[in-house]
Amino acid sequence: MLKVYTEGTHLIFPFLEWPIIFDIRARPYLFEGTFGSCDLQMVKIGLRVLSHPVADELPTLYITLGEDYNERVLPSIVQETLKSVSVSQDIRNLLTERAASFHLAVDDVSITNLTFGKEFTAAIEAKQYNVDKAEQDKKSAIIRAQGEAESALLIGQAIGDNQSFITLRKIEASREIAKTMAESKNHVILSSDELFLNVRQL
Repeated sequence: MLKVYTEGTHLIFPFLEWPIIFDIRARPYLFEGTFGSCDLQMVKIGLRVLSHPVADELPTLYITLGEDYNERVLPSIVQETLKSVSVSQDIRNLLTERAASFHLAVDDVSITNLTFGKEFTAAIEAKQYNVDKAEQDKKSAIIRAQGEAESALLIGQAIGDNQSFITLRKIEASREIAKTMAESKNHVILSSDELFLNVRQL
């Protein structure tokens, strides 16, 4: 008959009884693997599981799994849990339930490493670049609009103070029209009214 003894001194019958010593302190086990997420992205997950055997169920654990229970049970249930769980679900609860069926208690589960695939990372970086560029374009548009508003204000003040500014602008516009017409292959003759100038007033 298998019986669980706590630590300390105990009497045994030689050749009829022999001790099988188990360490029931919580020990960390590290697992790493690549799994597909629910949105078909490959995710590399590093997981640390802190577990220990349930002391009252050590005989059953020894009969069913042997002394190397952790190497036989934990890797398979961790992989199975990670494949079936999505990011929104609680990995710890599901892993604790599955480990309990193998007479193991899970004290803590923590994700030590989480790396997304290259395509997903590149898409996130591209999106961040687009967001930053849109923000920069927004700021430059605001600055440009402020500059144009200030320019319009200054032009309005210049027009009110001096009418020769309008004449200067008409001359500049006439030069642009004349330059465009000169570079054109078609020859067109324009009157001075169409060039925004009244030559007689100059």
